[in-house]
Amino acid sequence: MLQNIAHLSKDDLSESFPALLIIVLIPLTYSIADGMAVGFILYPLLKLLMGKGKEIHPALYVVALLFISNIVLQNVL
Repeated sequence: MLQNIAHLSKDDLSESFPALLIIVLIPLTYSIADGMAVGFILYPLLKLLMGKGKEIHPALYVVALLFISNIVLQNVL
């Protein structure tokens, strides 16, 4: 299953870093949902920071905000 890591874009850090972080965080957090949530948050955030925010569909920003609110609410309640 890890064979696809070789196909990740090594030129664009905003593409490969979230994917690698998901692969690492799923086993470390013992939760597929938490690992995927970090990826869904980090991907649009990195695109924004690298000045490529227009490449992302606005719905992905909404999904990222929902994941952020879910993480915040889980820790508060």
